[in-house]
Amino acid sequence: MPSTVLPCHARLALRIAVVTETYRPEINGVARTVGHMVDELLARGHQIELIRPRQVSDAGGSPATKLNGFEERLTIGFPIPKYPELQLGITRMGRLTKAWCKRRPDVVHLVTEGPLGWSALLAARKLGIPVVSDFHTNFHDYSRHYGFGWISGLVAGYLRALHNHTDRTFVPTHEMRDRLHAIGFKRLTVVGRGIDTQLFNPERRSAELRRSWQCEKDTPVALYVGRLAAEKNLRLFVETIRAALRHRPDLRVVIVGDGPMGMSLRSENSDFYFAGMRTGEDLAAHYASADMFVFPSLSETFGNVTLEALASGLAVVAFDYAAAREHIVHRHNGLVARCDDEIAFRRHTLSLASSPQQVQKLRQRARQTAEYLSWSKAFDDIERSLVKFAGLANGAQVVAATD
Repeated sequence: MPSTVLPCHARLALRIAVVTETYRPEINGVARTVGHMVDELLARGHQIELIRPRQVSDAGGSPATKLNGFEERLTIGFPIPKYPELQLGITRMGRLTKAWCKRRPDVVHLVTEGPLGWSALLAARKLGIPVVSDFHTNFHDYSRHYGFGWISGLVAGYLRALHNHTDRTFVPTHEMRDRLHAIGFKRLTVVGRGIDTQLFNPERRSAELRRSWQCEKDTPVALYVGRLAAEKNLRLFVETIRAALRHRPDLRVVIVGDGPMGMSLRSENSDFYFAGMRTGEDLAAHYASADMFVFPSLSETFGNVTLEALASGLAVVAFDYAAAREHIVHRHNGLVARCDDEIAFRRHTLSLASSPQQVQKLRQRARQTAEYLSWSKAFDDIERSLVKFAGLANGAQVVAATD
């Protein structure tokens, strides 16, 4: 078949099968990111077949959603150990093969790496459908936080095998690309993340919310947002905040999120304000009503919360990796410590707690940084790759796509 060259301005409408074991309304970075991606691809005229396990909210037998250009295929799911709010999906490869023979997707996009992803990969390979994948979660690193460190090599091997059987794996940072390449992952492409700067905005700062935290006008507030779990390095967060409180006893501490460590953290830190899970404008108001964001995690593939904090105009303290390495310049728009330097992390937090002037300077520059981080560019990169592999599978050379 002669090749067809599509000019850069051309847009090929695709039918994309998106396979994920987490999706809205579940609250986590992967669910939010894939939700944004689906919305954007639909807005650009593509059709989406979303394949996911039934969620707790589907327990009553809710039918799969089917709207113009969007349809769901729901599968059996079972809870992930230590993550009961999330599920692994299960479906027979033959079921997907049969469905895709009737209505073939142009490309399959694997978001998560559970059994559902493997079934979709095998079905797509049998039918000759191109497959791309995302690397969202460091499961091989997580295992050591739950007493399974001895299997981290096996988990890494499992992830490597799945991703290396796809045509392309999207990773969120150059650092992650280099780390995965060093352990044998192939065909890696960096696709950045964006942030909704209308939602996460300093203008959502709420005097009423701050009063509920027992704050005066100038009371400093340190915020953490994320899962309350061992892999988030919350031991260091508590130690760091306790040190800061000795120098700045009026510092207020607000924690947004929940998880397996929630009960113990609440019982041991009754002077902290635990806000629980928050979403949407409510979450954005919690960000904007704080002053500094203290994020000790060393297990992120990206860390969407870092961008949310920057967009909300917070002075961020983090380790120099993932989103912080990509977007924070030390002492310009935030403070970063080397990944092996907990002393520096504590020192940076104490510095902010003791210096309102430094906080104000970093907050202003943080917001300026976020204003250049639109979702549009990230989705341009994803769309070009999807169009490229769909086009190549049909004998087309799509020059609008780049590696």
